[in-house]
Amino acid sequence: MKKVKDFEIGKSRDPEEILGQMEDLGGFQGSKVAKAVNILERMIKDKESLNFLSFPACLVATGLRGVLKEMVKRNWFDLVITTCGTLDHDLARSWGDYYEGSFELNDEEVKRKGYSRLGNVLVPDEVYAGQVERNVQAFLAEIHKEKGELATYELIWEFGKRLKARDSIIYWATKNRIPIIVPGITDGMIGYQLWMFSQDKDFKINVLKDEQLLNDRIWKARKTGALIVGGGISKHHTIWWNQFKGGLDYVVYLTTAVELDGSLSGATPREAVSWGKIKEKAERILVWGEATSILPLMMSALAKRI
Repeated sequence: MKKVKDFEIGKSRDPEEILGQMEDLGGFQGSKVAKAVNILERMIKDKESLNFLSFPACLVATGLRGVLKEMVKRNWFDLVITTCGTLDHDLARSWGDYYEGSFELNDEEVKRKGYSRLGNVLVPDEVYAGQVERNVQAFLAEIHKEKGELATYELIWEFGKRLKARDSIIYWATKNRIPIIVPGITDGMIGYQLWMFSQDKDFKINVLKDEQLLNDRIWKARKTGALIVGGGISKHHTIWWNQFKGGLDYVVYLTTAVELDGSLSGATPREAVSWGKIKEKAERILVWGEATSILPLMMSALAKRI
């Protein structure tokens, strides 16, 4: 039996050393955080593993965007699966600033002052709506002249070619040729811009080309792994496709959702084993925690090892 060891404040300042101590905490989520980083390290270093990064858009409105960008910049993952709002916020923040607010703000006043509230983040309407609409419509006009029907990952690469922002997830995904797949492409500002542009142009997005790419990559992979932050469509799309090769070999879930309502967001790795989406003998762990509180520490420690 492994002994529980007390954490010594002041003993460690390096994030990797802090996680080393956390591994011996015994409970409750702290030791899981450390074990999750160990799994991710083995997954990323395994050259036979095709690795997925899955996350929801809300995180891109926060400073965690920098952590997600760095994962893509460092080529830790081969595929990204996310929601339409990731494109919205990544592009918007390439052209303007978001601001820290509060969960308790008066929302009527927030709207009168020209902002929208995302949790405790204030999103300026001029940036999110104005800048995005003007710039994306200009992008689409150029892309339409050069390209025919596009998958979502191809469209995103076209955006990335036209971006100058090196702090952008899209920029680095394009530079490293990492596909960003958005199954719910119409569910957000960018989806609305696509619809608007299509009203007087023969312009189409082919989501089945995304599925073909996933099919081709999955069937060729000897192993697969995933870091799945949050839930929803991006989580499900990741584990859904992995059932066709017998399940994920490595997986880390990071979530605040609970399983008791039967939702996919709260569903545990154990449940995914029953569907064949995760292998019975996979290296797997669920960390129950909020991403902006935990992921910076996890990725800072991981960056020291890889």
